[in-house]
Amino acid sequence: MANEITQDDIKRKIEQIVLAMAREPNNTKLYHELAEYYAAANDFEKVISVYESLLEIDPHDDNALLNLGSIWFYEEEYKKALKCYNEAMVVNPKNYLVYYNLANTYAEMKNFSKALHWYNRTLDFNSQNPEVYNAIALLYHDFDDYVEARAYYEKALSIDPENLTALVDMGNVCFKLYDYGQALEYYYRVFNLVPDNRTVALCIANTHALTQEEDKSFEFFEKSLALGKGEENYKTYICYAIAKSDFGYNDEAIEIYKKAMELCPNEPNAYILLGNLYSNMKDFTNAEEQYKKALTLSKLDPSLYVLVANTYYMREEFEKALYSYRTAVNLTPENDEYKLVFIQLLEDYIKEARKDQLVSGK
Repeated sequence: MANEITQDDIKRKIEQIVLAMAREPNNTKLYHELAEYYAAANDFEKVISVYESLLEIDPHDDNALLNLGSIWFYEEEYKKALKCYNEAMVVNPKNYLVYYNLANTYAEMKNFSKALHWYNRTLDFNSQNPEVYNAIALLYHDFDDYVEARAYYEKALSIDPENLTALVDMGNVCFKLYDYGQALEYYYRVFNLVPDNRTVALCIANTHALTQEEDKSFEFFEKSLALGKGEENYKTYICYAIAKSDFGYNDEAIEIYKKAMELCPNEPNAYILLGNLYSNMKDFTNAEEQYKKALTLSKLDPSLYVLVANTYYMREEFEKALYSYRTAVNLTPENDEYKLVFIQLLEDYIKEARKDQLVSGK
């Protein structure tokens, strides 16, 4: 299909194929073409209908089974996807894509053992595909086994040294293992290959911030911002502000948080982090203001009520603090930590009140 095909072209082709199908209702090639054009039009309900009709004509069409399974996979209908893939496996047990898709589906279902089994089965048929090793590495990564993940990314890179997925994820694994020097090495390899990669520039900036390389960190935050636009830069501003405050530039951090808020005024994270910064600066009034702004966006978040309560407590406004802590407890009655803090504060408040009464002779 041509890359520059227009929606009008797609509509015209669909009409032509439907007419051809009326003449040749059992021509499965036409069904595949029709499904392809419906997919190009993002009409996946009709894609599903076409494949289901095709499979009534030829239940052994493994490509139709695989494609239908993939649609169910992206719709997160994993049981339906597995049914299609299992049927495709019966039809063509030598097609490695069947096993690969089975593995991916079980990985999404968080079934580690079955996912690993089918990835290994994939390797029986295609042992030199770096993307299979990347997928196995990601599986281990998702289950927090970073050492095994690292080994599989290394295997992928031994096959394809410029595999961007493996390079980026290898950097992420090294980062999780606190091997920041190695993480930077992999991130820089990606950035040298793809110098317009905003996300990798941000990874480099964050890693330099952790290794206390202030100038390099700020340089790559600026690069990431220059490569992004609009709301894409929200996360970069957040990370940049955190780094600025970590290096002691609190006033600059405050201004960067405000830029993040301007980009995404309905995201609570920037307000919470700015509140934390004000709190660290002992400016509890401004901290309270930011936490309350976050509360307007996330009214059922008990942790925000705790943060507000802390600002009251630090200003010795104990009744207000008690009210906010109690709200947090009511929202999450199973949270023992909140209960303990509330009970301790209540006991302290009662003791203080009784002491005042004794002194006044009441």
